Amino acid sequence: MLHEIWDRATATQPVPDARFVLATGVVALVLVLLPSTWPRVRMGVTVVHEAGHAVVALLVGRRLRSIRLHSDTSGLTVSRGKPRGPGMVAMLAAGYLAPAALGLLAALLLAAGRSVGLLWLLVLLSAGLILWIRNGYGFLVLLVGGAGVLLVTWYGDGRVQSVAAYLIAWLLLLAAPRPLVELLTAGRRRPRTSDADQLAGLTRVPAVLWILLLLLANLAGLVVGVSTLAPDLV
Repeated sequence: MLHEIWDRATATQPVPDARFVLATGVVALVLVLLPSTWPRVRMGVTVVHEAGHAVVALLVGRRLRSIRLHSDTSGLTVSRGKPRGPGMVAMLAAGYLAPAALGLLAALLLAAGRSVGLLWLLVLLSAGLILWIRNGYGFLVLLVGGAGVLLVTWYGDGRVQSVAAYLIAWLLLLAAPRPLVELLTAGRRRPRTSDADQLAGLTRVPAVLWILLLLLANLAGLVVGVSTLAPDLV
């Protein structure tokens, strides 16, 4: 079984034509922009956001304690360690950067014909996160999402797998900037517990400037991701 999984995950698939790539991008853009579908997309972004916090927390030597996902599409990652310093700054900044970073990685894998490898990577990410989830709703989100990707990966044909992989990559890239735009437009109504406000408290750099910097990084990731997925469009 492990040998078969490895063979599937490392196999290469033909890169689809430009029309297919563009079509999945248009569908993803509609899902990001429509008010009826954005909350579901945003929950996926929140999962990756919290994963970014968790991974960087471990990388900088902090002790990961718990991850929670809530029905209002918010999330919370709790870790223990020094309350200040570069490690804490990196962990806080990683949340809003994680969707674009994963989207870029997805684009690179797809450009190399590794659509199934991308799907298996997402399955592993879901399995790793579920070990740290400490609330029922978050557990259900990861279980359903991870199981859905696993079913597509194991039982779907090449066309279905390509659609799923490209749609996920586009969603990550296109959705990553929107939560930061929402923070920016909220103004004084912005919750003061946001990552940007916590970064402002640690660094004395204004929260608005942090939001703008993170937004610019996400937009740069979008440009690079689009040029990787659909080079003819750039």
